[in-house]
Amino acid sequence: MSDLSGRTALVTGATAGIGRAVALQLAARGADVVVHGRDPHRGAEVVTEIARTGGRARFVAADLTDADEVAQLAAEAGDVDILVNNAGIYAFTSTPDTSAQSFDRHVAINTRAPFLLVGALAPGMAKRGRGAIVNVTSTAATSAAPVGAAYGASKAAVELLTRSWATEFGAAGVRVNGVSPGPVRTAGTERMLGENVEILGQANLRGRVGDPEEIAEVVLFLVDDRSSYINGTVVVANGGERSALPG
Repeated sequence: MSDLSGRTALVTGATAGIGRAVALQLAARGADVVVHGRDPHRGAEVVTEIARTGGRARFVAADLTDADEVAQLAAEAGDVDILVNNAGIYAFTSTPDTSAQSFDRHVAINTRAPFLLVGALAPGMAKRGRGAIVNVTSTAATSAAPVGAAYGASKAAVELLTRSWATEFGAAGVRVNGVSPGPVRTAGTERMLGENVEILGQANLRGRVGDPEEIAEVVLFLVDDRSSYINGTVVVANGGERSALPG
């Protein structure tokens, strides 16, 4: 088991789903975790669960659509060694049915917030000569679909930013990678897609949807020293794509 004792990690969107699983696993490996979310009650539940198992965590609330609140989140997190940009929203609507407000919200939370957090926190990592950043993207960033273009575009931008930041900060000891999940069973995806979540899972080589803990394990590997030679990479965790047979 990896030992992350002495390291501080900020996980955005850590009160549910993949982010919650990441926060719990980071804490279990000794990291001091800054749990971000919007709901103080859910944040307190995560912090309490971590404390119950002997870990250390604190909650910081912030609305990622507000650039000032993102800056405040970075300031309250302080010197972090690990940044996991996990928070995100998704609306699987057609382009005509996607309002300007919805598009802007996707970009603000999924793309701009990670950009601002990296801008605020990566220089400190570089100065200390060590740091790991993981951006949670989506297979929607590379697989075109008739709905959800705003979501896919916002995540595709994060994948480009991942490679850009790896080149910008890599020489100073800061590694930047991403993980691109396929369908994952969370309260959010079940609320949005219902039984279609399971149907989407049947299309991959594992024949099922993923669990948040499985994606969290990939994140843990990418922030750990075991992955010290991996930088600027997006790891796809989607159960394996089926090859198209020639017709």
